[in-house]
Amino acid sequence: MKKATGMTRNLDSLGRIVIPKELRMNMDLDLHDPLEIFVNGDEIILRKYIPGCLLCGQVDKHITSVYPGKKICKACIKIIAEKAAKLNRTAT
Repeated sequence: MKKATGMTRNLDSLGRIVIPKELRMNMDLDLHDPLEIFVNGDEIILRKYIPGCLLCGQVDKHITSVYPGKKICKACIKIIAEKAAKLNRTAT
């Protein structure tokens, strides 16, 4: 769903724009976050790129960064936690 922000930005000589800080904060965009670029007719659409889970490849919104640049889904985190708990029980 589109939402008008009332903000406009000009392209610089290299074709770049600055995304306003308020929008970056609202969209949870951090320095060096990759963005996907789509074209829809005469529209350019930017979307935060969220790669799939490192372990299972699942792409959804429930992916957590467990190490810089390494993302794992909640289902895989649960499996790892269960296996770690089992290992801890057998080690003692």
